[in-house]
Amino acid sequence: MSSNLTASASYPQWNFPLRNPAVRGGMVRPAHRCTKMIRVFIVDDHAMMRRGIAGILTDESDFEVVGEAADYSELRAGMRGKEIDVLLLDVNLPGKNGIDILKTLHEENARLKVLMLSMYPEDHYAVRALKAGAYGYLNKASAPEQLVVAVRQIHSGRKFITPQIAEALADNLTKDSEELPHTKLSDREFQTLCLMASGKRLADIAETLALSPKTVSVYRARILEKMGLENNAELTHYALKHGLVD
Repeated sequence: MSSNLTASASYPQWNFPLRNPAVRGGMVRPAHRCTKMIRVFIVDDHAMMRRGIAGILTDESDFEVVGEAADYSELRAGMRGKEIDVLLLDVNLPGKNGIDILKTLHEENARLKVLMLSMYPEDHYAVRALKAGAYGYLNKASAPEQLVVAVRQIHSGRKFITPQIAEALADNLTKDSEELPHTKLSDREFQTLCLMASGKRLADIAETLALSPKTVSVYRARILEKMGLENNAELTHYALKHGLVD
């Protein structure tokens, strides 16, 4: 949801004198400077989610939603000619997923500030997102006020780290992550792993990821091979043991 302001907006013509304490000696001094708007672009494949996020932000006086997109191609088209301060990017997108998009954008413009949004807990994707160049990661179940805080903090140039993300980062540093087979997976394979372990059928996963069932089957075979597992039951057991699914 974006607000379109036009230069032709009309203003009332006052017919009574205004007393302005900033007027001294015939000179007008502005009482304050105009607040610089934070320009936000939203990428999420659900229109209602985009509308909800836009509503939360535009309720604040310093946010302007300059565009929105449902996938990578729409993002590319929508970014042309726009100045964007903070990009809100969903992890789970059809076709090219959010983290892959983040990596591409970061390679092209490392200064672009991106806040990753996801339905998955922080310990699933936060570390991957931060390593890929994100300025922060926020679970969609978070309070609306936290979204506002996150965008303002990222716009100021600081990383947005929740206590959950800090814990995930600490775990990643203190244990030898190379010993964990799932760290060898690509972002798309890891996403497929989480969906499989949560009980999703291959057809459902294919629909969720906007892929063909054959492609998802290839991902499944790669996952089992890389992790040294025999079947879905072992995969699910592994995911539960390491807290990859609830």
